[in-house]
Amino acid sequence: MNAISKPDQTTDLSISGMTCAACVSRVEKVLARVPGVTQATVNLATERAHVVGRSPDVAALIRAVEKAGYGASEIRAQAPPPDHTAQDRRDLLHLIAAVVLSAPLLAGMLVPALMLSGWAQFALGSIVQFWLGLRFYKAGWHAVRSLSGNMDLLVALGTSAAWGLSAFLWLRDGHAHGLYFESAAVLITFVLVGKWLESRARRSTASAMAALMRLRPDTARLRRPDGSETDVPVEQVRPGDLVVVRPGERIPVDGIIREGNGAIDNAMLTGESLPADHGPGDSIAAGAINTDGHLLMETRAVGSETMLARVVRLVEDAQAAKPPVQRLADRVSAVFVPAVLGIAAVTLIFWLLTGAGATAAILNAVSVLVIACPCALGLATPTAIMVGTGLAARHGILIRDAEALERAHAVRVVAFDKTGTLTVGEPVLEEVIPFAATEADSLAEAAALQAGSEHPLAAALRQAAAARANGGSPVSTASTPAATQPERSSAVADFRTLAGRGVSGVMNGRTLILGNARLLREHDISPEGVDFDALTGSGRTLSYLAEAAPSPRLLAAFAFSDAPRPTAGAAVAALHRMGLRTVMLTGDAEAAARRVGEAIGIDQVRAGILPADKAEAVAALRQDGSTVVAMVGDGINDAPALAAADIGIAMASGTDVAMQTAGITLMRPDPMLVPAALDISGKTLSKIRQGLIWAFGYNILGIPLAAAGFLSPVIAGAAMALSSVSVVCNALLLRAWEPPQR
Repeated sequence: MNAISKPDQTTDLSISGMTCAACVSRVEKVLARVPGVTQATVNLATERAHVVGRSPDVAALIRAVEKAGYGASEIRAQAPPPDHTAQDRRDLLHLIAAVVLSAPLLAGMLVPALMLSGWAQFALGSIVQFWLGLRFYKAGWHAVRSLSGNMDLLVALGTSAAWGLSAFLWLRDGHAHGLYFESAAVLITFVLVGKWLESRARRSTASAMAALMRLRPDTARLRRPDGSETDVPVEQVRPGDLVVVRPGERIPVDGIIREGNGAIDNAMLTGESLPADHGPGDSIAAGAINTDGHLLMETRAVGSETMLARVVRLVEDAQAAKPPVQRLADRVSAVFVPAVLGIAAVTLIFWLLTGAGATAAILNAVSVLVIACPCALGLATPTAIMVGTGLAARHGILIRDAEALERAHAVRVVAFDKTGTLTVGEPVLEEVIPFAATEADSLAEAAALQAGSEHPLAAALRQAAAARANGGSPVSTASTPAATQPERSSAVADFRTLAGRGVSGVMNGRTLILGNARLLREHDISPEGVDFDALTGSGRTLSYLAEAAPSPRLLAAFAFSDAPRPTAGAAVAALHRMGLRTVMLTGDAEAAARRVGEAIGIDQVRAGILPADKAEAVAALRQDGSTVVAMVGDGINDAPALAAADIGIAMASGTDVAMQTAGITLMRPDPMLVPAALDISGKTLSKIRQGLIWAFGYNILGIPLAAAGFLSPVIAGAAMALSSVSVVCNALLLRAWEPPQR
């Protein structure tokens, strides 16, 4: 008997010492070779590795990374963002020292009267080369030992060649002119400047995620059984504990309000601009702010199970993933450094053979080495994804699938579920139309049948039945004659859910069914004298209560209305402005669906679709596969359609099944987030492409110019430092994005 295989587990590592795309490729390879690892993805911008495997040994993963010449440590769940203050201060001091030591050398190159003696040039250049440039030698040596290459190796070889040539000429000729110590020193200074600017820019790209992670308070105020209150670390709170939240405080855990009322500010979690009133029975999430009111809440989720933690985890997973557009850059990065070394060697030999002299040949080869920049290739995609996904999260849009970013720009059709997506999802029972039962009996029996259902129509029935039981009259009653029936028992046996049609159950020996017209037809119930066309033509959603056995007959009909969401029309209009076609897919009756579709401007309405057929309907919209379709839904029934679409978009007000199936999750039930999600996805992909075009174009243009002798090593070094900084800064321009307005 085969042993049951263990499910894949994920491990996140913090990686230090990476400088370029070649480093990323190297770390991914060494992690992939560790036993038990099935997939390893490394992100240069976040300096993280995401490892998937069957119980991989964390210690073995760390050893493999360290053996390759990099630092590694495990990232614990709920760990605070790393503190880079000490490292940033050290890098800044090194940068200042490099500028101070290189400035006299550069001044002598620009103004001959300020040229230092050979000894002074040698001393200043050597300090910069072997103290401030030591980091390049260390990282380059690790690359050589692992039979790979990286940016540090190119910098170390290039500056060493310039320093060595200068030392040789000075020792041979003994004069201060014609030396290139300033080239080596200024090159290292430019690289340090570029790395410092790049580091600051990368920290800025991660600011949105860091802000999310800092939302959760460190302590919670527990109410003990004796009524006393105690502040404890939030890690000690357990589900079921009672937590007190005072006005102005952040909510420490997920839970349900038991006492008190207050306006809750969810801006950082859902992007809602205004606080919303909450009271007893309402759910609230960790990280939100209680702007007023004194609340007593019962804990439902803590730590990694809170909504805040799941949001952070989803965004981190998206940032760790690589979209298909990155694959070309990865393939190039794997051979980039060896190719550059080969081009530099060819450049050196070529200029020697043409008689240009050793000095010119070496300087041109140095220019090739230092202008090549694998950094930009490694930063173009992850920085844009970091900024885009972080920004989207702050507006209530969770992009959990990197491929969704790439497909979003190609979407041509957006399909919507109706109930709960385009409509409020809280239908109201408008009318009871009795046929063979009194209004009171039919309402009571229907509510009993739906006692445990979460369907919106079931909630409306139960609410109406409860109101009538309390002496109210929540619905208008039609004048259709009804037979008088004895009072029914609310006990239901043999209850069944009939997907896409309704429910059935046995009450007092009678088999009752409650559902749509399709369910009536299945049981051959079509009473004479009932004008179904008139009923369905009202534009309202109808549900029928019937006795299937022993005497098949229609007992009553229930008419419901469900208002469109306030922003549904604006969202459809925004999609139309983007050139997209909109479709509504619903199991509701044709008249009710068209009533909503016409109110909000939907292009096409497809009604009466069973849940199992929604996926086929999405496939039909894709035609021959050339049309990219996005599906928006919120329920369990929508999960197959979300999976069948090119991009699944789930409302977070819906079920976990829908959210787990979708590539994009909307943190609040606002249809305007749909065009916003597609827009930010497209803008992010645009930044990725711009970064890759710049990175490839820079190297394709710069390396030949350097090999041809048109660029001095100093200019080449400055261009190399500028390239990676420009890619990151271009991605940061995404932060000016604003979602489409109503």
